[in-house]
Amino acid sequence: MSANPEAWGRYPRATPARITRLIDRNAPLPESDLPLLVYGNGRSYGDVCLNDGGQVLLARGLDRFIAFDPETGILRAEAGVLLSEILELVVPQGWFLPVTPGTRFVTLGGAVANDVHGKNHHGAGTFGCHVRALELVRSDGSRRVCAPGENPDWFAATIGGLGLTGLITWVEIQLRAIAGPWIQAESRRFGTLSDFFSLSEASDRTHEFTVAWVDCAARGAKLGRGILLSGDFAPGDLGTGKPSQAHGRLTVPVTPPLSLINALSLKAFNALYYRKPEGAFLSHYAPFFYPLDGIGHWNRIYGPKGFVQYQCVLPPAAAEPALRDLLGRIAASGEGSFLAVLKRFGDKTSPGLLSFPRPGVTIALDFPFKGEVTLRLLDSLDAVVAGAGGALYPAKDARMSPEMFRRSFPLLERFLPFLDISFSSGLWKRLVK
Repeated sequence: MSANPEAWGRYPRATPARITRLIDRNAPLPESDLPLLVYGNGRSYGDVCLNDGGQVLLARGLDRFIAFDPETGILRAEAGVLLSEILELVVPQGWFLPVTPGTRFVTLGGAVANDVHGKNHHGAGTFGCHVRALELVRSDGSRRVCAPGENPDWFAATIGGLGLTGLITWVEIQLRAIAGPWIQAESRRFGTLSDFFSLSEASDRTHEFTVAWVDCAARGAKLGRGILLSGDFAPGDLGTGKPSQAHGRLTVPVTPPLSLINALSLKAFNALYYRKPEGAFLSHYAPFFYPLDGIGHWNRIYGPKGFVQYQCVLPPAAAEPALRDLLGRIAASGEGSFLAVLKRFGDKTSPGLLSFPRPGVTIALDFPFKGEVTLRLLDSLDAVVAGAGGALYPAKDARMSPEMFRRSFPLLERFLPFLDISFSSGLWKRLVK
């Protein structure tokens, strides 16, 4: 981590006035005349984890396991524990995370605060659906255990609550059983968005995990082409060994002076990637769920200005035409995304008032930040999403408008009474305050 805590997208930048390391979950929050914000491992993309001019509470020091029952798969751990550390403990004992995002280097508290989702949302819902309980510490010194049956309103506000209801000290989750660390996977190429919808719907019925990559540089008849990846945990332990919990064998050692993602490199990469061999294969869980974790500091490839990620969800009735419009605008702009992830959300309701996932289709896109050129493109994408009745994901956001935020989260007014008045963030100041 740099001297100043930063977001993974490296845009925007922020300088806190004070940084405090948390090491004792039983200690009260520090008294402060500055707005507070808890910072986990900095894998949020935008300013949801930044607190310019405020006091940042570094939570990675809250890194202890409290209890784990290998018979039931119930785990309680402090909020600064990484998902990678959980996997290192539980996978050899036949358990796995019930839901996991695309990186395992996020904290348990961060997974709750952003109510992360994964490739199995169509069946398992969000991470918050599997949280049994958590402890919340407020700046007034109060502590409360929050669970579906205990302080349920506080539970609903804190799941997906963007870290603004107070400090989460520990979390208890229900893991899911596995026979071993191997995934039986299959990749299939699709040529159009219509093909994606039919293939993904069928895959969701027969596979636990489904996700697609889409070629954002394709135009005309090739618009919307991509690769669908499906998978399930193998029924037996088919191998031995465990993955490294480090970043991987490869790393981007320095930040290049210019972004390595441009129109030429993007078009060449996408054309090559689209022609990957199809078919069934056996994969360890690490490359299946976390392909980019194998490249340390991969965010550096976007250059010194960083990048912005744009993730939206589109309701089922409007999803296909809206996606076609979004991809058409991106292709026409020449600012295509190299990391373009497309998947369907199921209808399992997230427990959080500000949880992002909802029925429909979600697409996540990365763009090198080029100032006004990038902002104008994203504003035009907002117009499509708003017109379709969709929403944007705050954990990935660095620039949406207050109007778009309120449109995306109709339960915002119900959330506001649970704010801790001493907590804030760059995102919150930009969108609400």
